[in-house]
Amino acid sequence: MQPLTPIPLAEIQAAAERIQGLAVRTPLVRLPTPGPAEIWLKLENLQPIGSFKLRGAGNALALLSAAQLADGVYTASAGNMAQGVAFVARRRSVPCRVVVPDHAPATKLAAIERLGAEIVKLPFAEWWNVLLQRGRKGMRGWFVHPVSDPAVIAGNGTIGLEILADLPDVDTVVVPYGGGGLASGIASALRPLRPTAEVFAAEVATAAPLAAALAAGAPAPIDYVASFVDGIGGRGLLPEMWPMVRELLAGSVVVTLEQVADAIRLLVERNRIVAEGAGAASVAAALTGRAGAGKIVCVVSGGNLDPAKLARILANELP
Repeated sequence: MQPLTPIPLAEIQAAAERIQGLAVRTPLVRLPTPGPAEIWLKLENLQPIGSFKLRGAGNALALLSAAQLADGVYTASAGNMAQGVAFVARRRSVPCRVVVPDHAPATKLAAIERLGAEIVKLPFAEWWNVLLQRGRKGMRGWFVHPVSDPAVIAGNGTIGLEILADLPDVDTVVVPYGGGGLASGIASALRPLRPTAEVFAAEVATAAPLAAALAAGAPAPIDYVASFVDGIGGRGLLPEMWPMVRELLAGSVVVTLEQVADAIRLLVERNRIVAEGAGAASVAAALTGRAGAGKIVCVVSGGNLDPAKLARILANELP
């Protein structure tokens, strides 16, 4: 695939029109915590599937023709994009299949099954190759790439439009970094409308491919360690995403598993909000101070956390 470039504002605005009535316009609320930064939370965990992925999936499937949908759709996902594609496919009455890594959490797998999708479980290395190869031989249906599909990225960018509508003078937006589709979409929306605002990626130390690429000046493979923060990170950057994220993002803030767990507890205690590991990573990053001061919006990308893991975190244990 050719390297991707920032998504035009008109495409993001068109995506916002397409997904009206499908995705929820999520609230922006303050995190009551002291410090130099005024931290706000964009609560994408309140989407019907518990994740922002409904936006990109909704826009991508809205652009597919009846002929393209004839054999159904499929995607590769640790759980949240799978739910997004399955949710929209069910509404459009088309079959859906999802390829998941073998460490996908039970909560997300159960949700995928409730939405009527067929699950194909693969070892992580094989699953990662589906992303790199943009599909899997023998799978039926139209492949919806969870990250580097411009229509998906445009759908993700609608979050940026909502942030600016609610907080026009935002200084910084911190976004959990999985493959870069969420951060790039939001940054594409902010660039023409609020060019002074910076967008930082939040990564976890057990899987931080963007930080490694920024340090090396080019994408490089990393050692990936599976953890309860299952919605972000990977073995490396998708090559087609590198030029866009390098251009759009101000940097990467890498946090530890312990800092993510602390952020999950803080969100429960202060805002009565349950965030999954990826969703809390942005808050953990903002709390380090390395994303700057001023008005910071943390995108809480999802809330699909296994109850048993949440219980352990609330008991000051690390899952």
